[in-house]
Amino acid sequence: MDIYILFGQTATGKTAKALELVEKHTGEIVNFDSRQIYKKLTIITGKDIPKGSKFKAQSLKQEKYNIGYYELLALGFQPSAKIWLYDIIDPKQTFSSAEYVALAEEAIKDIIDRGKTPILVGGTGYYLRHLIYGIPEMKTPEDWTLRKELEIQTVGELQEILKKKNGQMLADMNNSDRNNPRRLIRRIEIANSGEEMLAVSPHETLSERLGNLAGCKQDITLTYLPFFHASTDSVREKIAQRVDQRIADGAFQEVEDLLTEGYIAEDPGLNAIGYQQIIAYHKNKLSLAETKKQWITKEVQYAKRQKTYFNKYFA
Repeated sequence: MDIYILFGQTATGKTAKALELVEKHTGEIVNFDSRQIYKKLTIITGKDIPKGSKFKAQSLKQEKYNIGYYELLALGFQPSAKIWLYDIIDPKQTFSSAEYVALAEEAIKDIIDRGKTPILVGGTGYYLRHLIYGIPEMKTPEDWTLRKELEIQTVGELQEILKKKNGQMLADMNNSDRNNPRRLIRRIEIANSGEEMLAVSPHETLSERLGNLAGCKQDITLTYLPFFHASTDSVREKIAQRVDQRIADGAFQEVEDLLTEGYIAEDPGLNAIGYQQIIAYHKNKLSLAETKKQWITKEVQYAKRQKTYFNKYFA
């Protein structure tokens, strides 16, 4: 049994290639993009949901979340072709990599049990690393005196504290964790101790865990397919084209609708590239030209961080 893993920078055509593999290997896509797990965040995050495709809830073991899939029938595929792990939680909710791993494992098991090929696609290295190798185990004990001092700090203040102590540790956090006070405080504890967030837990790898499943007696092979831009100029050009397309598709209206519903810039889901810039535009803090410029620049910077992370752990 092969599991295909398409990873890399944003705007590199990962999903298009995944769709080819779906057809070739009777596959189903499993998303590992931390921005696409949120409901209502569709245009700016670039969810590849076929027009007319409805979300279909699936009852797996993780009943706390909105687990399901979108069919790819509208793209000419068989009804069995699906995209999993879009629209898991509300933008106001926090969501950790540990929660992602639990959901992804359930979806992958379900796909394998039905005789299909899992095709993992995304750009959140944090999610992929923990899914493949396990959640990092830290030895740093809880510092309750420090926690009491930090509990009165805002999320922004906690982020600044962690950035000063260990900027890389903050950069490695996904958007949801970065806006979760409890997780920020835990990392400040770890940063104070001098311990690094590098060791992974001594558990089985994903292939070993799946290989030991009842009813899955075959060997599991992970096939990695990296996607990177050829140059910095290529990154900026592709991202600029994508931003233009998403604006044309209704990115500004998507944000306006979210604000009308009562969502705010500080919500975990909206603390993402594109949303932050357009919210600033709606508050008259940025001009239209500056909004677009900052959005593109932030995406380019994110793409650079993606390349560094994937080269570090999956090269």
